Amino acid sequence: MRIEDIYKIYLQYPSIQTDTRKLQKNDLFFALKGDNFNGNLFAKEALEKGAAYVVADEKPSFSNGRIIQTGNVLKTLQELALFHRQHFNGGAGNRTAVPFIAITGSNGKTTTKELLHEVLSSTYITYTTQGNLNNHIGVPLTILKVKDDAQMAVIEMGANHLREIAGYCEYAMPTHGLITNRGKAHLEGFGSLDNVKKGKGELFDYLREHGGTAFVNADDAAVVEVSSGINKAIFYGHEGRDVSGRIMKSDPFLEVQIEGPASLDIKTNLVGDYNFSNVIAAVCVGRHFRVDDEKIKKAIENYTPSNSRSQLITRDGNTIILDAYNANPSSMKAAIENFANMAGDKKVLLLGAMMELGQESEQEHAAIVSLVDHYSWFAVVFVGENFKKIPHQYISYDNALQAREWLQKQQLANAQLLIKGSRSMQMEKVLE
Repeated sequence: MRIEDIYKIYLQYPSIQTDTRKLQKNDLFFALKGDNFNGNLFAKEALEKGAAYVVADEKPSFSNGRIIQTGNVLKTLQELALFHRQHFNGGAGNRTAVPFIAITGSNGKTTTKELLHEVLSSTYITYTTQGNLNNHIGVPLTILKVKDDAQMAVIEMGANHLREIAGYCEYAMPTHGLITNRGKAHLEGFGSLDNVKKGKGELFDYLREHGGTAFVNADDAAVVEVSSGINKAIFYGHEGRDVSGRIMKSDPFLEVQIEGPASLDIKTNLVGDYNFSNVIAAVCVGRHFRVDDEKIKKAIENYTPSNSRSQLITRDGNTIILDAYNANPSSMKAAIENFANMAGDKKVLLLGAMMELGQESEQEHAAIVSLVDHYSWFAVVFVGENFKKIPHQYISYDNALQAREWLQKQQLANAQLLIKGSRSMQMEKVLE
């Protein structure tokens, strides 16, 4: 079936599902498959649950007129997303072109995306990536959730190897883009820190080639470098030529002052001075799209992080920073240094191992241990095999549940805790 015909069906049934456990009546079920799953095996179940149609790439064992046969379900999903995206380019029916803002980077993507959404939706009908759906499946699904009334779209893009961001750009067709930073993330897939820069820079490569606008973090030399040659570049940061600012306070919450003739003081609910670049990026994008400063301020100040991202929790008299959604050497270093500089004389570190570092894993975990050695702590707990391989003087456990047992036995009071680790370590379980 041609993609044009599938699109007509999509317009009748615009809700797409890839998991039968979440399927609702009249959803379109895309039978994706991977190394450990095969959605084709659930085609019959999807129809029985009320799916309008099933898109499959394996011939079913039963006959049904509501199965759309295709050569590759994932490729069809991405092609459908491109077909839908092209309808927001303007022209047809006097439609105004909708800005599609892509966000990538090593750290802070999701927080920046959430802040941008809050700022832009104060003035425009804005669609954005839900949760962390930023991969080869999540990006097309996000595009296909953008409705006809859209005035803005914010698309988060994650990547762990070269040419991945370039592939997303082919069907997301971003008109604007932002790279939060270049750090030591996904070294196993990228192969080197230089390749991380190249991989994230693929977003700016697309904007350069297609006359798009780049929002550039002036405080990150690698991001500035990959922005070279982009005609429409807007710089933000401590020394940003277009939007500049400074940290007024970061304990416990970050307070930022945007400098210049239109000065703006913003008191956030974000923990850590490393969130400065996320906040000023949101201000920069908001001002570019002529969002009123007071709306920008209110939107950022009303945003409260969730999903274990820089959350400040008070429990049993203790102050807890829960930043356990993910970790890499760059974000781990920033979190430890920020925590060390915060007030408190009873500080406890509970740090989970960092993943996807490849051959650099032992070296990077040793660097974190060395960084921890530079400060005085009430207690330090390392969790995971990668930390166990490194000689150190601290408490060590295999998993978060063991660390939770240790923490419960301490019966801490008036302490300060930092809990951080890669997603697979599930360090949030320490608090269960």
